[in-house]
Amino acid sequence: MLDIKYKRKPDALLNMTPIIDIVFLLLIFFLLSTNFMTQEGINVKLPLAENTAPQTQEEITVYITHEGLVFLKNEKLSDAQLYTKLKSLIGDDPERLVTVKADRQIVLNRVVKVMDIIKNAGAGRLCIATERDF
Repeated sequence: MLDIKYKRKPDALLNMTPIIDIVFLLLIFFLLSTNFMTQEGINVKLPLAENTAPQTQEEITVYITHEGLVFLKNEKLSDAQLYTKLKSLIGDDPERLVTVKADRQIVLNRVVKVMDIIKNAGAGRLCIATERDF
């Protein structure tokens, strides 16, 4: 009889380098595509809206809490103090954006009064921040 020897195929090895490369690329992609927004210390529940657009430029943010208190840069202000602070912040740039972040449970009249103070201080652009309603 013939003595036939079969060559044994070597076991397939899984090279881990390409898998690790892909995992790191995915990690970098998600880290770079995540929106890291800095929230200031005032706790405000924003009203909900279906169509919202993110703001990308530097803005002045005025917060109104559910008690009706007004904050600018984490500092509690009266209406007169808000006017003078905004007047100095806006300065000669009437196109500076001022954003109002008012609690959704606040009375509308208080928000309108604060918006009126902002306009009188010289703000040419004013917007109200909302959260996206899914």
